[in-house]
Amino acid sequence: MISKKMIESLKGGSEIRKMFEEGGRLKSIYGADNVYDFSIGNPDLEPPKEVFDALKELADNPTPGMHGYMPNAGYPSTRTIVAEKRGKEAGMEIGPDAVCMTVGAASAMNDVLHSILDPEDEVILLAPYFMEYNGYVANHGGKVVIVQTDDKFMPIIADIEKAITARTKAIIVNSPNNPSGVVYPAELLIELNDMLKKQDHTIYVISDEPYIDLAYDGASVPCALKYIDNLIICFSWSKSLSLPGERIGYTLVSPKCADFADLTGAIVLSNRTLGSVNAPAIWQKVIEKSIYAKVDVANYENRRNLLYSNIIDAGFDAVKPNGALYIFMNTPKGLDDGEFSSICAKHNLLLVKGSSFARPGYCRLAFCVSETSIRNSRKAFFAIAEELGLSHRAEL
Repeated sequence: MISKKMIESLKGGSEIRKMFEEGGRLKSIYGADNVYDFSIGNPDLEPPKEVFDALKELADNPTPGMHGYMPNAGYPSTRTIVAEKRGKEAGMEIGPDAVCMTVGAASAMNDVLHSILDPEDEVILLAPYFMEYNGYVANHGGKVVIVQTDDKFMPIIADIEKAITARTKAIIVNSPNNPSGVVYPAELLIELNDMLKKQDHTIYVISDEPYIDLAYDGASVPCALKYIDNLIICFSWSKSLSLPGERIGYTLVSPKCADFADLTGAIVLSNRTLGSVNAPAIWQKVIEKSIYAKVDVANYENRRNLLYSNIIDAGFDAVKPNGALYIFMNTPKGLDDGEFSSICAKHNLLLVKGSSFARPGYCRLAFCVSETSIRNSRKAFFAIAEELGLSHRAEL
């Protein structure tokens, strides 16, 4: 019999995956163009040319041992390039020993939590947040402490401080945020760091950064490494290079971090003992050759604008996201997110309940879907609004 812990986890399942599977079922009935599936953040843009060029070069010029083991932290050459890039962004010297190449950001997060948590240690999560954090913390015996953000989804530093106890070991920040798309300003990061420096024990800030290259309206994402002392970055190229299936990322420990040597060593050991052993060899080499490349961000910005217009014009409300791949829209008054999600599904429009992100009263929509699907969904938004008696702000 499987463990009691897994029995409980299976009962909950993943709301995103459930909606993704429902999308497949509806598409088989109505056709892909008539189902508007905004449930899963699966980047649909192809990787940039630099990635394909690097793959081809490596395939055409194989070197002995290029598919073999390397140090558990990854190739020194890859780690050096990552450290140099992030060091330039932060305005500080960072050595390759700060970096551990990982099997994506999920693996990075588990490596970090495995390294810092003792049983019953607490990790503060800022709602709304990516629901998989719950599982990552539980994997390593920790306890989740949820702190809500304000109505614009910005963290409230005073509320975070109230949630800190003697068992608080870390805070996870995610900017641009999944699911809200908000970008935390530098002033907020500075305020968070100042508050944490006043505490009587070290509290790490784990910065989950898969969306840092996806910012819109000419904005850039403030570098958390520049403003927060006890920072550990978890990064993935899933979004910035559109490589979600290749699972390549890294951890980076700030040189200012308490117990730097022990912490970096523990993360490398965790990378091995949790089963990853090392990040994929060929993808480390691809990253070396394409680290400054980026997907077509303007394409995503255009889709964000189209989907946001559909939502607002139909009569719904949402905070316009500054980054990432999602819009977190308000559910109409009088409806909880489950009821609203069910009404939308009747119109073949699929989204994910805000309660899945610890923020009831909202729903998340991923705009990394085809422009055709977004345009076609406009009539569904208007039909849903009419069913709910909302006033349109624009014409269909």
